[in-house]
Amino acid sequence: MTLPVPQTTATPNRGGTFPSRAPLWADLVATACHVGHIKSGPGTWGAAIGVILWLLAEKAVDGSGRDLAVFGIAVLLSMAGMKAATLVERATGVEDPPFVIVDEIVGQLFALIGAPATWKAAVAGFLLFRLFDITKPFPLRRLESFPEGIGIVMDDIGAGLYSLAVLHLLLHFGILP
Repeated sequence: MTLPVPQTTATPNRGGTFPSRAPLWADLVATACHVGHIKSGPGTWGAAIGVILWLLAEKAVDGSGRDLAVFGIAVLLSMAGMKAATLVERATGVEDPPFVIVDEIVGQLFALIGAPATWKAAVAGFLLFRLFDITKPFPLRRLESFPEGIGIVMDDIGAGLYSLAVLHLLLHFGILP
């Protein structure tokens, strides 16, 4: 009797076998030290971590270097997040696993670049990012079609950039003081 071979979308590693676990560093980056395993709203928790990182960067860097620091953190975390998300996706065989939240952290950071470090800007940026991340207006859904971790992270970067534009319009026109 032959047992059916389980179907998986995982990619074999160099040795031709399927890995059973992602490397620890990838798991910790992709899940934000396992915060992504919180069952209730992992994406919202990831966005909240993004706001906290933004506030920490805003407080740690003085003057005109703040925006560059936030941008730099977002870019570096994007690159590490794409690799980590790829490894976790391959190890689990799950396409865009919900517990991978590094993409929400990155998107939230992009959403808040250049915003004043006020609670109103933080809340507005958070809500805008979650709105665009959940609804995925054109062409964000298409960004998900990039392979593996690139697709996982790119749609959230897009949602962050949409949020960034709307947030700065609200600030510019005085709708958000």
